[in-house]
Amino acid sequence: MITHNFDGTNSILNTFISEIRDRNIQKDSLRFRKNLERVGEILSYEMSKSLSYKSLSVTTPLGKKNVHIPNEELVICSVLRAGLPLHQGVLNYFDRAENAFISAFRKHLDNKPEFEVIVNYFAAPSLDGKVLVLTDPMLATGKTLENVYKVIQTHGTPKSIHIVSLIGSQAGVDYIDQVFGKNTQLWIAAIDDALDKNGYIIPGIGDAGDLAFGQKL
Repeated sequence: MITHNFDGTNSILNTFISEIRDRNIQKDSLRFRKNLERVGEILSYEMSKSLSYKSLSVTTPLGKKNVHIPNEELVICSVLRAGLPLHQGVLNYFDRAENAFISAFRKHLDNKPEFEVIVNYFAAPSLDGKVLVLTDPMLATGKTLENVYKVIQTHGTPKSIHIVSLIGSQAGVDYIDQVFGKNTQLWIAAIDDALDKNGYIIPGIGDAGDLAFGQKL
């Protein structure tokens, strides 16, 4: 797996990440979702540089011009529910892409820190020969993406996989590096050093799904 980590790179991306992390600013759920969407757009632009391209002749009012445009069939798959704003950011730039959605959640047993990841919903077109873009804001332990990947494999074999994520832990990045093949690239805004005993990223941002859509029971 190839990892593209933009932490420490000077760009406007840092402004959106700082606001997403700020415990006061993130109380504004509308702004939080919009910032996630913006991060999706920026990472999509960076990802677009790695795709294959074809030449297209465009007729203008005054003549013709050859331009190069992406030559890929994309499927954007978001991990519900936190991945939805990030998904929209990617879709803003790849507006002809097909879409898929998968649910995954942590199930804690007896309120203990240990958990298993449950996947109980997946809707997608065929993935055979296409470029799969997985959007999941928080790459903590890597177990969610591992379980998502197992289910996705039942819908065909993608040509390549791109993972778009907001913030990850180093342990989580190392873990999925062993899960996904060489045809996978990770596009991530920042990687933090640690996880707490419950498997949450430190310093991280908190629960992305709750911050975007409200607390769940």
